[in-house]
Amino acid sequence: MLQRRQSFWRTVIWQRLRHNRMALAGAGIVLGMFLLAALASLSGSDPSAIDVSQSLQPPGLKHPLGTDDLGRDVLLRLLYGARISLLVGFVAVGISCLIGIAFGALSGFYGGWVDTLIMRFVDIMLCFPTFFLILAVIAFLNPSIWNIMIVIGMTSWMGVARLVRAEFLSLRERDFVLAARALGASDLCLIFRHILPNALSPVLVSATLGVAGAILTESALSFLGIGVQPPTPSWGNMLIVGKQTLGSAWWLSVFPGLAILITVLGYNLLGEGIRDALDPRLKD
Repeated sequence: MLQRRQSFWRTVIWQRLRHNRMALAGAGIVLGMFLLAALASLSGSDPSAIDVSQSLQPPGLKHPLGTDDLGRDVLLRLLYGARISLLVGFVAVGISCLIGIAFGALSGFYGGWVDTLIMRFVDIMLCFPTFFLILAVIAFLNPSIWNIMIVIGMTSWMGVARLVRAEFLSLRERDFVLAARALGASDLCLIFRHILPNALSPVLVSATLGVAGAILTESALSFLGIGVQPPTPSWGNMLIVGKQTLGSAWWLSVFPGLAILITVLGYNLLGEGIRDALDPRLKD
């Protein structure tokens, strides 16, 4: 079964992905953001270094994207902001996937009162607007990057739980699961070895799209002043400076906004491409 699954990913999925131009464009954008984040680490420069004599310089040869009100290079801060956004996106989505997979697997595998209890809890969580729930939690915590990642992850797992539950409900009655149960496989073995590997396809799509959502949420929180705190560069808190000088220094708003737009677009395109590649109704 492992060889069959690897062959499926290597042939069918890869063939579909490489012929999907939008997916390739999204993958290129995502890879480019990783390279930019790595470039920031290799630059060795301090993105918080202040040089008042260079404040509000427009884009030019010395500063390709200009400087802010404290003379800090916008390009360098954008590169470091990419590291923050990628870190927040992946850690938050990792937390939400772990919680969602755990709840969804238990709900779909056992059914009955376990399914009812977990799904009612999911319904209660979905009743709260996610962003306002995050605001309420952050109000009681120190606004740090780690708290932001944990809170975003712990308030965005419900969709993953529903996806995993649906897959488990479909797979638990398949012949290979019934055969493993007849051979004496334990519940944990059935869940983690036989069912879960076959239920991760929709989770992969959800996780890819979830990274984009987490980046948007972090940017919004930082823009409101309760996310990543200065002087640590974040695309969201860079927009605060841009808002204050929008009439005289357009580059302070345009470039961070474009960075958020392009990154979110890249993850959405990649997620849609993976969804199309995993859709069994599509033919090669």
